[in-house]
Amino acid sequence: MNESRPESLASFWMPFTNNRDFKASPRLLVSAAGVHYKDVDGNDILDGTAGLWCVPCGHAQPRIVAAVREMVGQLDFAPTFQMGHPAAFELADKLMAYTNHRYGHVFYTNSGSEAVDTALKMALAYHKARGEASRTRFIGRERGYHGVGFGGISVGGIAANRKPYGTLLPGVDHLPHTHNLEKNAYTRGEPEYGAHLADELERIVALHDASTIAAVIVEPVAGSTGVLIPPKGYLKRLRELCTKHGILLIFDEVITGFGRMTTPFAADYFDVEPDMMTTAKGLTNGTVPMGAVFSKAFVHDALMEAPAGIELFHGYTYSGHPLACAASLATLQVFEEQDILGHAKGLQDYWADAVFSLKGLPHVIDLRCIGLIAGIELAPIAGKPGARAYAAFKKAFADGVLIRVTGDIIALSPPLVFEKQHIDELFGKLARILKELD
Repeated sequence: MNESRPESLASFWMPFTNNRDFKASPRLLVSAAGVHYKDVDGNDILDGTAGLWCVPCGHAQPRIVAAVREMVGQLDFAPTFQMGHPAAFELADKLMAYTNHRYGHVFYTNSGSEAVDTALKMALAYHKARGEASRTRFIGRERGYHGVGFGGISVGGIAANRKPYGTLLPGVDHLPHTHNLEKNAYTRGEPEYGAHLADELERIVALHDASTIAAVIVEPVAGSTGVLIPPKGYLKRLRELCTKHGILLIFDEVITGFGRMTTPFAADYFDVEPDMMTTAKGLTNGTVPMGAVFSKAFVHDALMEAPAGIELFHGYTYSGHPLACAASLATLQVFEEQDILGHAKGLQDYWADAVFSLKGLPHVIDLRCIGLIAGIELAPIAGKPGARAYAAFKKAFADGVLIRVTGDIIALSPPLVFEKQHIDELFGKLARILKELD
């Protein structure tokens, strides 16, 4: 791999990036191992975000690297339209076992965005197959992030992701978000206030009638909008209301799945079972792009009662790509052999203590954490929303720490193989940076 600086940065139109600012002073990563990146100047960068929430087992994990290397030499590509390859079926069985067989089927995609659009289409197809084709509406939530497909940004609730792109999908409504600084600031775990906000679904049902609503989709913990943790009882109440009205409940577990909550999924942590879950990121330890939709058997089986032929006219060229399957199989093996979940559970109290060690530092107006996730909310600079957190991001990188910022919130989600000394380094440097911020 070329580890030198590229001759030009102009041609690459970078995603979710201030391109002009970046190209004036680029941050270039050239290698990664364990819990560190290395930049183009040879500096170690402690990864406080697991890449983009997607490397739970650490970078360049040997078993995963070996599995992908072996597969690319054996089967570089195989279509899964009207044919298949053994690894895709083996992985599906292993994933269903990972859910303790509470889900019956998995449909492969290539990203979380594709998984969301797939789940929405499945919901429509399910209701139509059951003779309820009038159920076409979707309910998302304010400040929700469900990827960047047109379906995902329609049910999503982040204004900047929506406003450039027109009217989006029709027939979408949104629940209110649950974030309340006045009532819930500085909460470790689930906040006390806000479960009643789930009852807003009743208002939406009264407005549109349940017979028109296909599904509700929410992130159990809203990640990309700044780590919004559900109030106690909120998700259980949503489950009750969806069951009452015959509405499918979809959890977007792209961020929270595969150990981020110290449990296999957030559904396990909160003891709430959705009808479908969207996943990606940690599914392959970030090594090869892959997403998936896990569905309850009844969703799948409703479509299998159709006349003989293709039951669901949907899929992707790279659904179940051999390299992605190899990476995911190896990831699940690492989770089991190294007890990744047990290690993460053992760290979560130390992690929470480190998060709350920042209380009282300049600009900090809230701290929140759950599992191995943290949100550090900063007071914005008047007239310059997001500027203070972005300055913290740049200072952190220069000091050898990778953090993620969204608005004026610092979001942290380390590899689950972090050790206590890594937590100490991360929060020690963050404390110093916060004291130095304008």
